[in-house]
Amino acid sequence: MTEEPQGEAFVTIFDDTYDQPDCRAYFRMMDALGYRNQHHATAAFRAGLDALCRARGIAAPRVLDFASSYGIVTLLMRFDITLAGVFARYRDPGFDGLSSAEVIARDRAWLTGLPRRAPPLHVTGLDIMPNAVAYGRAVGVFDEGYSEDLETSAPSAALAAALGQVDMIVECGSVAQLMPRALDRVLAACGPRKPWLMSSPIRGNERAAAAEVLRAHGMVQEQLPAPPFVHRRFEDPEEQARAIANARAAGHETDGVETTGHFHAQVLLARPEGEAAPVGDWPLPMTVAPLD
Repeated sequence: MTEEPQGEAFVTIFDDTYDQPDCRAYFRMMDALGYRNQHHATAAFRAGLDALCRARGIAAPRVLDFASSYGIVTLLMRFDITLAGVFARYRDPGFDGLSSAEVIARDRAWLTGLPRRAPPLHVTGLDIMPNAVAYGRAVGVFDEGYSEDLETSAPSAALAAALGQVDMIVECGSVAQLMPRALDRVLAACGPRKPWLMSSPIRGNERAAAAEVLRAHGMVQEQLPAPPFVHRRFEDPEEQARAIANARAAGHETDGVETTGHFHAQVLLARPEGEAAPVGDWPLPMTVAPLD
């Protein structure tokens, strides 16, 4: 899914890379544009997942990767691999001449051999791009996956059943902040005990409509006390100017942040009101770590 707010020319979008039969173009695009959001956000997501498991006594949580694309967030949460390692893998020119079936077979074997992080996860991928979801399922990133547009229609019976078991929702890059109808449908299907939701929107992409949806479902949202981190480089000066204007309009100080030439993001956490305990003891990165 894209980063662009509905009805606004906020960022450059790269739709041609989001629904290929395999992940090569997608990860090479991310690498070329200097994406870092997933590297930083998933460290916070893992801290939140650990806190959720302690709070609810869960040994094997079920996670929804919202706007999952090829599953990079799940990949970094589930396997002992870094974003730098993923980018390095797909720079290999040996991937160039392979068919999609060969890439999928190679990636399935690669992931089978990677160590897994604790706790064990059951992950559902959700995206409007069917090829991306199919790839994630084929290689073993997702346990199940659905290609449905919840902005335009209610979830299928199968997806609704999966959502009813979800403990945590994760999303990188702003989409959950921009799709209040989809967010409302997801949370409605999740049943009476709502999952925790962690997202990392680009600064300036926070949306009041999303916060209203969360409140309507008995959830409270907060920004985690960690510094802003790089999302990706700006494509051009015009994109930078739009980003600075949007971030300032949302009340952010942009000097030394967006003025450095990169979109920046921060992590938002939403929980049922009765579970909104302090996060001061979470092992959050208080400095922005390098990619590798």
